[in-house]
Amino acid sequence: MRFFKDLSLSAFTAGFVAVLVGFTSSVAIVFQAAQAFGATPAQITSWMWALGLGMGLCSLVPSLILRQPVMVAWSTPGAAVLATAGLAGGFSMGEAVGAFMVSAVLITLAGMTGWFERVMNRIPMEIASALLAGVLARFGMQAFTALQTDMPLVLAMLATYLLARRLLPRYAVVLTLAAGIVWAAASGQMRWSAVHFALAVPMFTAPQFSVQALMSLALPLFIVTMASQNLPGVAVMRATGYQLPVSRLITMTGLATLVLAPFGAFALNFSAITAAMCMGPQAHPDRERRYTAAVSCGLLYIAVGIFGAVVTGLLTAFPQELVVAIAGLALLGAIGGGLASALAGESHREAALITFLVTLSGVTLAGIGSAFWGVVAGSVALAVQQYGRARPSSAAR
Repeated sequence: MRFFKDLSLSAFTAGFVAVLVGFTSSVAIVFQAAQAFGATPAQITSWMWALGLGMGLCSLVPSLILRQPVMVAWSTPGAAVLATAGLAGGFSMGEAVGAFMVSAVLITLAGMTGWFERVMNRIPMEIASALLAGVLARFGMQAFTALQTDMPLVLAMLATYLLARRLLPRYAVVLTLAAGIVWAAASGQMRWSAVHFALAVPMFTAPQFSVQALMSLALPLFIVTMASQNLPGVAVMRATGYQLPVSRLITMTGLATLVLAPFGAFALNFSAITAAMCMGPQAHPDRERRYTAAVSCGLLYIAVGIFGAVVTGLLTAFPQELVVAIAGLALLGAIGGGLASALAGESHREAALITFLVTLSGVTLAGIGSAFWGVVAGSVALAVQQYGRARPSSAAR
């Protein structure tokens, strides 16, 4: 099978790091969202089963078919919206599931009609690259702010990374992760007590539909997922040079969410942070073989779903400083490449810089994250600049 021929240690490690970072950085928010609707421990486990299976299959299958990395994740901003609205509105789990399904239908329609892809096609590459750099830069900074809480661990990982980049650049992330795990284990920082053996059991919840849940849960979940997740996700694809069938893939994520929503899959969408890890040169020097990183990520997500508490315990056993350090160091190449592309052309430089800074700021307005507002600000700046330049040239003619 071609996959096994193309697979490499660096690609598998990129997939593992993507799962590690994607899971540990936001799983607590997903738990809070489930608890906001009165979920039992068994229902929370079902949520992880549905999300793991959905993310895994939606990453694994299209990556194998297209031979390009397709990275799907849960909607972290969506989970935050659900956690807040769920507590404020007192919705039942059935109403929540109904809202998940309505949002999934809207996402499916966005993919089938192609309107979202048409909007993305009008965004210049410089703006998309600046968006990518702004989204990733926060993770890069966190790698170094972790020095404040665990300087020995982070310094050991940084030293390993720099040496590996000089001597074995292809395996820099692999060796850095290994060094971090060895250091954490030797210093007693691994939380092995969190590991328990248990298989996840899916639990079906019948949907209930109400106007209040539609307005308070379904519509905000749809808007946030498209603006704060799918938009930067497409920007990562474009910035890394992958021309994927965006509309068909969005349709796929909507249908997958619709099927798995009764079991707890609230929103599946393109990933941005973890996608950059699997789509960049750190996954594999040959971009034609980087799809194996996404396939590896998909397989691991499926394992997360099936083995539930076991994999959850293993992933959460790592110290937080190790997670943020490996994420930031693994993304350095993507951050640098995004900035270089964004600022290369003088005509788009200022608008791209505005996009980068607004995105990096982390500002949230009307419940929508900074990735969306970064694109809006950069596009407005570019439109003003181009309009001002167009008028004299048209008058001259």
